[in-house]
Amino acid sequence: MVTSYRLSTSDIRTSSGPVLANAVVLEGTLMPEDEFETIEFKEKLEEATERAVEAAEKRESWVVALSFSTAIIAVFAAIASMQSGAFSNEALIQKNEAMLAQAKASDQWAYFQAKGIKGIIYATQAASAKTSNPELSSEARKEADRYSAEQKEISDEAKKLEEEVKAKNEESDKSLEHHHRFAYAVTMFQVGIALSAIAALSRQKIVWIVGLGIGLLGLLYFIDGFRLYF
Repeated sequence: MVTSYRLSTSDIRTSSGPVLANAVVLEGTLMPEDEFETIEFKEKLEEATERAVEAAEKRESWVVALSFSTAIIAVFAAIASMQSGAFSNEALIQKNEAMLAQAKASDQWAYFQAKGIKGIIYATQAASAKTSNPELSSEARKEADRYSAEQKEISDEAKKLEEEVKAKNEESDKSLEHHHRFAYAVTMFQVGIALSAIAALSRQKIVWIVGLGIGLLGLLYFIDGFRLYF
């Protein structure tokens, strides 16, 4: 049932006929159309709320994935940093060993030259005393031959030390290559972590995806750090 109270303006007249006042009568109406619009508004509001909740849940799901991926990248970054430092120290040790072997080789060559000078002196003495003093010449020849034999031993030792120097330098260079690969990996991982942090704060998924791409590049350097594929 619809109850109506009508507002109208009428002329109120006296018995003699003149207008005394204008009267306003209140009309209050509750129509079926208004009730239908209220229900429709509630349905739209509930639908919008559900969509907002679903969008929030989707955002939360990739944020959780972002957290896990950032933690994994951080683990790889820690391992890569440790390996980079280890190979750097190993390269320094190998370089020091190469320098030590080089110093020993230089000493051996100096010793070789000293033996050679003495051998030449005895050989010259043997040649000059060959006619005047054959006995002295014979002893000098023996000494010259002895120094010549010692020179050969010293030369062989010096050459071995030079080969060791070359090998240690090559090992040091290779260790440095390992170090560089892991250093590149650490850099890429750190950039990936930084972009993930920015994505978490700004809620921009594309920034996280870019960070993942850089993290994958760091993973390639990480793998190459062990085997030096490229």
